Amino acid sequence: MAGSIAFSLTQRYDNTTHEPLDAGRLYTYAAGTTTPQSAYQDISLTIPWPNPITLDSGGNIPQLFFADGYIKIRLANADGVTQIAADYVLVLGPTTGGGAAPSVDATTIYQTGDLKPRYGTGAHTGWVRANGRTIGSATSGATESAASGNQSLFEHLWGADANLTVSTGRGASANADWVANKTIALPDFRGRVIAGLDDMGNSAAGRLSATYFGAVATTLGNAGGIEGALLAANQIPSLTSVNATQAISVTSTSVDIARSGSSQPSTGGPAAAIGSSGNVTSTGNNSISVAYTNAGQVGSKAVQPTMLATIYLKL
Repeated sequence: MAGSIAFSLTQRYDNTTHEPLDAGRLYTYAAGTTTPQSAYQDISLTIPWPNPITLDSGGNIPQLFFADGYIKIRLANADGVTQIAADYVLVLGPTTGGGAAPSVDATTIYQTGDLKPRYGTGAHTGWVRANGRTIGSATSGATESAASGNQSLFEHLWGADANLTVSTGRGASANADWVANKTIALPDFRGRVIAGLDDMGNSAAGRLSATYFGAVATTLGNAGGIEGALLAANQIPSLTSVNATQAISVTSTSVDIARSGSSQPSTGGPAAAIGSSGNVTSTGNNSISVAYTNAGQVGSKAVQPTMLATIYLKL
């Protein structure tokens, strides 16, 4: 099979004069060597070009064909001064028309179900937003995307996450539900960050527990965490106030105390009232207690520094 190179059918200019490369010369070699390798005028590789190829007055390079692989090139002006030199130039093809398309390494491209953040909003060809809406066939009535091109992602999600809702319930298989024009809900990443499953094929790391995450952290698609919360009484740190028992002494001013009754002198004189005066002192202990009252009851923030984009799923 044959192919061409990017130089084919282009116009070149002198690097110094910037005029068209009139009578420029294009040399072609086997890649990585100084061995000449001819270019051809036809895809059957039966009519070779001279080597070097002389450019016309407009500096135009004619259509070139090579065997598939790589070549080495050198382009010089009419005086032999090199303008461009490159090795291992890829021959793009095949161009014979009857051959198979070139193979693509599936590990180097996005695959169905892959996630990516994109700095933009709205529809994105070949992708759907992970927004909790639905996808399905062209007649499914899906809310995010209803098109025949959704089948691969529909079946992938159906098998990957049993908790994603399928309209009217799950049937015998993903393909059966697709043929029945059902819809399936997309994962909902609105306002959420992505975290790795706590196990991912290993033993659970314990970094996300149900106690604090709020869900089982080893189940695909589970969501947890909160933006903020009010602290309950049992979440407030213990506070200790030391208050010793204090002795209190109170002394009054002078007071007269009248006592009932009278005294009768033995001599038979008039009776006299009995009375006394002096200070009154009282002592005792006083116990002091302290109460702490939260005046505001404002929620505690729990949001990490965050910048927003759109999360897409590959169809």
